[in-house]
Amino acid sequence: MIDLKINEQGLAHNIEVAKNNNIIIPTIAQMKNPELIPEAIQEKLTNVGLWDINPLNLFRITWKNERKEFGGRFGKPNYIVLPSELTGVKAKILLMVGKYFPTGCHKVGASFGCLAPRLITGQFDATCQKAVWPSTGNYCRGGAFNSKLLGVESVAILPAEMSNERFEWLRNIAGEVIATPGCESNVKEIYDKCAEIRATREDCVIFNQFEEMGNYMWHYNVTGNAIAEAFEDMKEDGMKLAGAVFTSGSAGTMASGDRLKELYPNLKLGVGEALQCPTLLENGFGGHRIEGIGDKHVPWIHNVKNTDLVVAIDDEDSQRLIRFFNEPVGREYLKNEIGVDPAVVDVLDYFGISGIANMLCAIKLAKYYELTENDVVATVMTDSAVMYQSRIEELREQDGEYTNKMAAVDYNKHILGQRTDNMQELTYVDRRRVHNLKYYTWVEQQGKTYEEINSIWYDEEGTWGSVRKIAPQVDELINEFNERTGLLKNL
Repeated sequence: MIDLKINEQGLAHNIEVAKNNNIIIPTIAQMKNPELIPEAIQEKLTNVGLWDINPLNLFRITWKNERKEFGGRFGKPNYIVLPSELTGVKAKILLMVGKYFPTGCHKVGASFGCLAPRLITGQFDATCQKAVWPSTGNYCRGGAFNSKLLGVESVAILPAEMSNERFEWLRNIAGEVIATPGCESNVKEIYDKCAEIRATREDCVIFNQFEEMGNYMWHYNVTGNAIAEAFEDMKEDGMKLAGAVFTSGSAGTMASGDRLKELYPNLKLGVGEALQCPTLLENGFGGHRIEGIGDKHVPWIHNVKNTDLVVAIDDEDSQRLIRFFNEPVGREYLKNEIGVDPAVVDVLDYFGISGIANMLCAIKLAKYYELTENDVVATVMTDSAVMYQSRIEELREQDGEYTNKMAAVDYNKHILGQRTDNMQELTYVDRRRVHNLKYYTWVEQQGKTYEEINSIWYDEEGTWGSVRKIAPQVDELINEFNERTGLLKNL
């Protein structure tokens, strides 16, 4: 699952790279609890910008960064709570804020979880290999950023129809940027490019987020516990964490739901997808515009057996709402005519397109289970509106000046109008059907075996359980790595 065998030659090379570039690697425990970070490092961070290409920013791979673009330290988990006036449901919607990660997206954590174990074991050699980051958007951004901070050459792969902001930023960070045909739904084309690289470029190591258990490990430990802390921080007497729901890109964030189910056994865990490409509901076809999630396959690292509900979201809803949330007229409508707290309205730019889809999934889950004012549904805002300014401008060109009437339609149709259609509560047989869809991608195309696909269904403790328990071993190797570089001693 996560191999921690040591390649001493590669490890020695990586230690030398770290020495030469002043790279200290944080532990998973420090990402969960930044108070464990040495005070000397925290002090140095007061002179570092959140997006700076500085190895110290590895210590900002956490949900607990201070909400500052420069010089921030740490505090409570970053989250907001949406009131009923905005969502139209009685339950509170708790959203984790991804904007204050380096790169402005939590995918920087998932990619760290994939790369770090290979570096600290020497299985990846930073002196002669390149890290390839196949993605439908933010994962390759996080991977390229981490690579730069860790002294690694990188190759970013993403669909050609992704937003301009992503490509412009990547060209300054990644060693190579490859645009594959299509949009969010064209994951197969990304896999085809990976197969070509694997066959022709011996110096490249592919970190496929859809199958890398390091992605699962990071979200289970860091995101899952951060959501639990956020809930405990905001809850009032009688409140319970009734649900959590996450759109399935790589399904890494779904691992946080596995952690939450351990902490809150009655919690309902939902997975979201685009209605225009209903993979889990209808076996996968079509294309969609919810940037940040991928389709037409079931990620290897999705523990389907632990998922209660599938929720499909119309991509038109997310497109309309990204503009509604970011136009002054839309914000004034919410404040003056709906009565939404201005403090909430003023942070609606924390939502990116997939974050809006997550919010809508949470609303639908709350309606489906008839949740009350004592219930909370948790989800994440993967990134923010910063990533989608070109999309908002395209909508302005397409639809003209935004008006109060348009705001009223968007609020009533695309938020209050959410229904419980295009959803399915999963029985055991339904879960097995979704799990079995992995066969066509992972066994027929990507080299997994029939025995492996059975093991992640039938052997819960030996597969998922082993990944959940491995973080302390990873941290031990990180500490040994840092000890060998000697950099911590010189702080």
